[in-house]
Amino acid sequence: MFSKAAIEAILESSLRQKMQSYNPEPSHMPFHTRLLGRDRMALFSFIHSLNTNFGTAIFEKVAEQIALGAFDEVSLQYKLSGVLSQDAQSEITRIMNDLSAGTRDPNHEIEIEQIRKHSRSGRRIEKRMRKADIFLIKEETLYLIDIKTAKPNLAGFEKYKQDMLEWAGTILYSNPDADVRIAIAIPYNPYEPNPYRRWTLRGMLEIEDQSQLMVGAEFWNFLAGGEDIYEDLLECFESVGYRLRHEIDDYFKRFAGSG
Repeated sequence: MFSKAAIEAILESSLRQKMQSYNPEPSHMPFHTRLLGRDRMALFSFIHSLNTNFGTAIFEKVAEQIALGAFDEVSLQYKLSGVLSQDAQSEITRIMNDLSAGTRDPNHEIEIEQIRKHSRSGRRIEKRMRKADIFLIKEETLYLIDIKTAKPNLAGFEKYKQDMLEWAGTILYSNPDADVRIAIAIPYNPYEPNPYRRWTLRGMLEIEDQSQLMVGAEFWNFLAGGEDIYEDLLECFESVGYRLRHEIDDYFKRFAGSG
């Protein structure tokens, strides 16, 4: 079971650091400001700013803390070697072209095996690769996980998919027998209580395969080794919110006024 105290300490520290470093971007919005007040506009700006880096500032740190008790190795912002074979790169390009054209259905197992088959054939090439948000090892299985916003767009997601296949290619270049899993994680389901159904992901991921797309409780419980910890995690966020409420209110009072 993860430590609630450790999670809450991460949240308190992250939120306080954000408030200390936050500086609203200059933006003259006289109608909005006079209607709603400078403090509310500042709060709106603060929330928007927090949303843009919630993944790295909070979700990744919380994920690391939870996973430490269930996995043999846990790393954030994992840098891959960027080395793969030319034939594997060509195979990844074919996979992406077929997925984009709709001439094949996404299938993690088949895609990985196709890349594995070509993992050491052709000349060695090097690519600059985006870091994996979370890298995990458990019982010799390697997990590369990308944390995404709740509603990713299609153009961006196609690039994410290619990046992940290239991650697999570089892992398999180093070890063609590696058991490597790549997945997208979305920290919460914005359509709750309905199932997550984001059309931009369809055709790129096996939507029904929870090992490929982990949403909300599926993601957090996976990090905990299968324990049902999602509600406990939400309680940590709620507890910190209550504890810092007056501190947050006092912080935004400095922006009060109509001018």
